[in-house]
Amino acid sequence: MFGARCLLRALRRCSSAPCPKHPQAVRLSVREAQEAQEAAADVKVQGWVRSVRSHKEVLFLHINDGSSFESLQVVGDPSLEKRDLTFGSAVEVQGKLVKSLHRKQNVELKAENIRVVGPCDNLAFPFKPRERQPLEYYRQFPHLRCRTNTLNALLRVRSEATAAIHSFFKDNGYVHIHTPIITSNDCEGAGELFQLRTSNKVSEPGENPHFFDVPAFLTVSGQLHLEVMAGAFTHVFTFGPTFRAEKSQSRRHLAEFYMVEAEISFTESLQDIIQVIEDLFKTATSIVLSKCPHDVELFHKYVSPAQKGRLEQMLKNKFIIISYTEAVEILKQAPETFTFQPEWGSDLQTEHEKYLVKHCGEVPVFVINYPYNLKPFYMRDNEDGPQRTVAAVDLLVPGIGELCGGSLREERRDFLQSRLESFCTR
Repeated sequence: MFGARCLLRALRRCSSAPCPKHPQAVRLSVREAQEAQEAAADVKVQGWVRSVRSHKEVLFLHINDGSSFESLQVVGDPSLEKRDLTFGSAVEVQGKLVKSLHRKQNVELKAENIRVVGPCDNLAFPFKPRERQPLEYYRQFPHLRCRTNTLNALLRVRSEATAAIHSFFKDNGYVHIHTPIITSNDCEGAGELFQLRTSNKVSEPGENPHFFDVPAFLTVSGQLHLEVMAGAFTHVFTFGPTFRAEKSQSRRHLAEFYMVEAEISFTESLQDIIQVIEDLFKTATSIVLSKCPHDVELFHKYVSPAQKGRLEQMLKNKFIIISYTEAVEILKQAPETFTFQPEWGSDLQTEHEKYLVKHCGEVPVFVINYPYNLKPFYMRDNEDGPQRTVAAVDLLVPGIGELCGGSLREERRDFLQSRLESFCTR
C-alpha cells in the first residue's frame, strides 16, 4: 500500500511538472556520508544539530541523524548562519562532500545551503551541549532522551543485536514463529501474569465478563506454542515481547521485555543445546562489536569499564561446563560468605552464579544436570541414582549471573505421567 501510494504520487508529479534539467541532490545518512571514500558534489544530509561554532571566516556544525555514533562535521560560510540554527534544531544541509583535514574523519560536508527544518528553543530544551547528566535526569524526558549519546548508542546496539539473532537462526535453518501475545495459558505456572479485561463495558448480571469467553493474559512465554510447531518443523524460534507481573522494580524483573526462545526436534544430547546457545551468544556479540564499535566503546568508558576485557575473554575462550553438583562443591569451598548458604537441592542464587563465573576466570559457565525437584516436569530424567537429576542447563555470564537456559524434553510417556501425578498430589 505504501509503495503504491508513493508511486502514484511520483507519477502525478512527473505528469504535472517538467523534469529537472539537473539531477537532484543525493540524500545520504550521516553514516553513509562518513563512509564515503571519495569527494562528491550535490549531496544532502538531514539531522539534528549537536554543536554550532561560528568564527569570522568559517561556520562549523556537527549534525547527527542517529545512524552513527559520530556526528558529521559541516563547514560553511558564516553568512549561512541563521538565528534559529541552534543546538537541537533539525536541519537539512546541501553541499559537497570533501576530504577533511581532521585526522579523525575521512570527509566533511562543505555546505552550500542550510535550511532549518525545525527550530529548537535553547532555553526550553532540557539538554545542553557537552553537558553530561545522570540517566535519571534523561528519563524525565521520554520524548527527547533518545537523542542523548548513551540512549542513542544503546538503541543502535539493541537494533544490531536483534538483527544478529534473527540472522543466526535464519542461517541455521530455523523457522521464525510469531507466537501469540494474548493467550489463555499460563506457561510458567507461577501465577504472575497480567490479566486482560475490557475497560469500556460493565458486565451485566449473569453475563460472561471475559471478552474471549475464558480468562486471557499477556504471554509470559511462547514455549508451549513453539513445542507444538516443533512437531511440524525441526527447528523453530520466536523473539517477541514477554510480560511478567512480578512485584519487583528492578533491572532483573522487568514487566515487559523481549525474549528469544527456540525448540529443536530429534535432539538426544544436551551438548547440542549447549552448542546452539554458545554459538548464538558469540555470533551476536561479534556482530555487535563489529557494527557498533563506537557505541560499545562509550559503554566501556562510562557505564561498565570492566566489560571490555570480559567480552574479549568470552569470545576467544570455549565456555566452561560444570555439573550442578560440582557447582555446589565449589560454592561450599569458597572463601566468601554468602547470604544464602549453598546446599545440594537448593536453587542457585545470583550471588552464587556470579561467584561461579568469577571462579572460572570470568568465562561464561554452563551449569548442567540440576536436581529433579528444582525443575519443571517436562525436563528429561537422567535416571542417575540417589541424587536424581534432569538434563537441564543454565548459562551464567560475568556480572549478570543466569542469562538463558534450556533442557532436553521428557519424551517417555510413563515418566511424564508419573511426574504429573506427583505434581498434582503436592
